[in-house]
Amino acid sequence: MTSYNAIIIDDEVNVQQALQLLVGRYCPEINICGTAGSGAAARELLKQFDVQLIFLDISMPGENGFEFLSKIQKENYAIIFTTAYEEYALRAIKANAIDYLLKPIDPMELKEAVGKATSHLDLRRQNLKMQQTYGQSLENLAEQTSEGIEYPKKITVVEKFGFQIIEAEKIKYLEADANYCIIHISGLEKIVSSKSLGEFEKILDPNVFFRIHKSTIINMIYLKGFSSFQGAYAILDDNTKLAISRRRAIEFKEAVGQFSKSLD
Repeated sequence: MTSYNAIIIDDEVNVQQALQLLVGRYCPEINICGTAGSGAAARELLKQFDVQLIFLDISMPGENGFEFLSKIQKENYAIIFTTAYEEYALRAIKANAIDYLLKPIDPMELKEAVGKATSHLDLRRQNLKMQQTYGQSLENLAEQTSEGIEYPKKITVVEKFGFQIIEAEKIKYLEADANYCIIHISGLEKIVSSKSLGEFEKILDPNVFFRIHKSTIINMIYLKGFSSFQGAYAILDDNTKLAISRRRAIEFKEAVGQFSKSLD
């Protein structure tokens, strides 16, 4: 089993201690080299130890987590954010952080986040482009959180063997595929994401993206028409026909009306 050195950065000592205990119990591949209550103390730890993984609290007095990342070579590390952020920032985190944990930290979520973070780190070491994309993802997250953007304009999509950044407005529609989600992009490109359709529904702007079926969300920017012949269908600008469930048909018409008004 490959082992990884890690540090914990959090201004609350009790959180540091609790996380260290959880990591020791549930993540034997992780060696905690030290804990820090500030960005300055954390940078000293990075000088002392060969660190691969950083557990990083975003909201800290003086220098927050994003300011800390701007002062280090963030692409060289696996970053797991630990946060109790408010709703709008949480959407940005879910949209762009490859790995994050919500406080109080659940042991099973910790194991999953560590597994993802370390596997993505190993992939990035072999792929310079992926390393650059990871850095851009962290920068998108910092920008969207600091500016208080309600719904993210860019999304980091985690795939089976990596991740890529896409602009939300270029998503035509999303469809569920078991525990995965297929994202159809303008230009006929498709991306398979390990996130569920429900997770994307919480991230995307509900004024633009509407769930027409339990397995489908459409971007109304690309909606061209509606058909009620042998069922209800949304027709997109490339003539893709997508079924609208009976129970969502009335809500769909109302949503289209609201969206049309927003364009006036």
